[in-house]
Amino acid sequence: MAVNNIWVFAQGANGAATTFTLELLTKARSLASNVSAFVAGDGASLAGELGKFGATKVYSTGDLGGRLVGVAASAAMKALIDGGDKPDLILFPQNYDGRDTLARLSVKLNSTVLTNNIDISVNGDEVVATTPIFGGNVLFATAFTGAGPHLASFRPKSFAAEPSNGAAAQVVAVAVPDTGVTGAAKVTAVHVEESTGPKLDEANIVVSGGRGLGESKNYGLVEELAKLLHGAPGASRAIVDAGWVPYSYQVGQTGKVVKPSVYIAAGISGATQHMVGMKGSKNIIAINKDKEAPIFAVADLGIVGDVHKVLPKLIEALKARG
Repeated sequence: MAVNNIWVFAQGANGAATTFTLELLTKARSLASNVSAFVAGDGASLAGELGKFGATKVYSTGDLGGRLVGVAASAAMKALIDGGDKPDLILFPQNYDGRDTLARLSVKLNSTVLTNNIDISVNGDEVVATTPIFGGNVLFATAFTGAGPHLASFRPKSFAAEPSNGAAAQVVAVAVPDTGVTGAAKVTAVHVEESTGPKLDEANIVVSGGRGLGESKNYGLVEELAKLLHGAPGASRAIVDAGWVPYSYQVGQTGKVVKPSVYIAAGISGATQHMVGMKGSKNIIAINKDKEAPIFAVADLGIVGDVHKVLPKLIEALKARG
């Protein structure tokens, strides 16, 4: 089955499309000429930006009134498909709402899904997804079989977001069918963690700390260095599990995937779980007193030294430069 029509499950935040959405749209338009975005919410406000990145049509449910995104979006998608507007492939972000919608839609369509992918290709009638396994050390290729729509989700930063300078996408209002008892649950409040500086998964420079920092108070060195570099602080799973910093700081297979221009790993040994989340960085600087630490295998620059001595010197040098 040739792929002619692709949908992207699109998301917005603060009136703009998420970077994740723009990455998926960029990939989608490289695979097919007919790309649409599906927005569980106000798609009209995103139509200009989504069109700039390749979408020619935006399906919009409008305000969900507090209904769970996955429940409403999957029901609306199923109704569109049953009505004859059937895509060959739907790309989802590997995040909470993306996974929830994907799972519910797969049940409604009785379709197989491929999750946690980093690439997808189309060769004639064959659609193949690429998935990292064994901590990212092996890439596994899986081909879809049977009729579409094929459903696949992707890790963040799998594709570079590049505009195509297209016109604003056409907005098509879609109704959310009655979902019965399943749709009775409502979101009553949303609490957003306060933060300053660039977001971890979008920062051009990331400074991460690990267990080698010794104790939680020393994480302040990581935060200070990140601030001086106009970057974002990150962390290994070990210190997140220890309660030093919130989960939102975690870089790794079960945390955030980052691809900054510069990634500084301070006191991080380099467990596979962590390296999955950062080894795509353009330049990796590792600071560790153990010269045999696995992190040095992926580092472009390695400093064998005590982070308690190296980080203060770096901070001092940056402050001296003004």
